[in-house]
Amino acid sequence: MKDDFTLSEEPLKLFGQWLSDAQDSEPNDPTALSLATVDEDGLPNVRMVLLKGFDERGFTIYTNFESQKGKELLASKKAAMCFHWKSLRRQVRLRGTVSVVSDEEADEYFATRPRGSRIGAWASQQSRPLEGRFALEKAVAEYTAKYPVGAIPRPSYWSGFRLSPVSIEFWHDRKFRLHDRIVFSRAAEGEAWTKTRLYP
Repeated sequence: MKDDFTLSEEPLKLFGQWLSDAQDSEPNDPTALSLATVDEDGLPNVRMVLLKGFDERGFTIYTNFESQKGKELLASKKAAMCFHWKSLRRQVRLRGTVSVVSDEEADEYFATRPRGSRIGAWASQQSRPLEGRFALEKAVAEYTAKYPVGAIPRPSYWSGFRLSPVSIEFWHDRKFRLHDRIVFSRAAEGEAWTKTRLYP
């Protein structure tokens, strides 16, 4: 049929269509995704983050390099993502290699963040022990005083990661758990995609 997503041959175009649908239907954060990494012992970690952009190069998020996820992404250079849009009964899973975005790209995005979020990037020692809320509020006050007006520079330890997928799976709910699933795979970035339909 005309709107059968399993007939698609372009995974990034299909993802863009599904994300657009989610932006129209999801009540909160259509760009939310679960990001999976592994620590030095191979033990997985997963948390929710927000997608800040995607194109033919990959899917981009931003974080503190000194956070748990930042350290794990820098160490392994690999990750997985999962989008779940409950209102649409759709899911997209991605796996691939990770690289750091350019300083120019990170600066450009950082400048678009609300002023409070830019101050927060300086004040928060993300993922590290915090003795109490007051210590965080004190750090926010100190950096607010340091940057009272004008531009706030991006911390050197804060930037973006781009996941270049080698696998993108699209899943759509169907009755009796007879779901539709297709997966696009490639050996490396820049190579052609192959598509496989999967049993539910």
